Amino acid sequence: MNIAFIEPLSRAWNRMKIALFKPFDLNKWFVVGFTAFLAGLTRGPGGSGSGGRGGHLSFREFLDLPNRAWAWLMNHPGWFIAIVFIVMFLIIIGITFTWLSSRGKFMFLDNVVHERAEIAKPWKRFKREGNSLFLWRLCFGLICFILFIMFFVFFFTMASHLYEGSYFQRVPVGFIVGMILLFLLMIIVIGYISLFLDSFVIPIMHKNNIKTTQAWSRFLSILGQYPFHFIFYGLLMFGLMILFVISVIIAGLLTCLIGFLFLIIPYIGTVVTLPVWYTFRAFSLEFLAQFGPEYELFPSPEASSISAQS
Repeated sequence: MNIAFIEPLSRAWNRMKIALFKPFDLNKWFVVGFTAFLAGLTRGPGGSGSGGRGGHLSFREFLDLPNRAWAWLMNHPGWFIAIVFIVMFLIIIGITFTWLSSRGKFMFLDNVVHERAEIAKPWKRFKREGNSLFLWRLCFGLICFILFIMFFVFFFTMASHLYEGSYFQRVPVGFIVGMILLFLLMIIVIGYISLFLDSFVIPIMHKNNIKTTQAWSRFLSILGQYPFHFIFYGLLMFGLMILFVISVIIAGLLTCLIGFLFLIIPYIGTVVTLPVWYTFRAFSLEFLAQFGPEYELFPSPEASSISAQS
């Protein structure tokens, strides 16, 4: 089987142009953009930096950071209670966003597949699939959280043991490098699982009206046959996202930072960049369709119309 990459991307680009620009309908952009906004509510988790004391932080002090942080919280019960409430609030917000985006992914996908702009109908139609996806993502997120907690506990415990056990109390460079590589491997695996879920498992659920675990079973059957094709798909998507980010930065600079003002508004930012998200969504469907008619989501009449116009 000849699996292409550029050709499906080209067809996805043509679908986006026809759906969003032929003709240009601002109302359609805002409706489809809203479903894309819901689908991406949990996209791109941000991070936060941490500052030191302004002086040199020794490795021993670095290893003591968890204990010092816990001791500080125990000595400041007011802050401890406030942090607990903030964490609980963020967890509730995260769960709510995950539930909304789980349904939103099917709404956006359905609009792309049928080249339409609807909110209420796909919201009701994919209730069962959306709830199944929500529970799967919730469990997956919990597993990832536990793995990261275990990773950091193991890292600080072993690093402290190796450091204290060294006669000259040397920094265990080899162990740290190995843990960094393991951490990067965890990030890559989790990233691929999330990518495969969004790009292929959800479309399989959409087509067959099945639960998430059943869709994973079907996807894993083709992943086992063509693992390197899907790995390269992930690398290609990563490269496309980098190009997208670079393009956004350049556009923002060329507009004297005015463009950034639109992008930082979540819903408006999604509408402005809708062609990108629409193309990415269509690309995953075009790529998946190469593995057999049972993985084709686009209706045949629309497919022939696209090929005729391109």
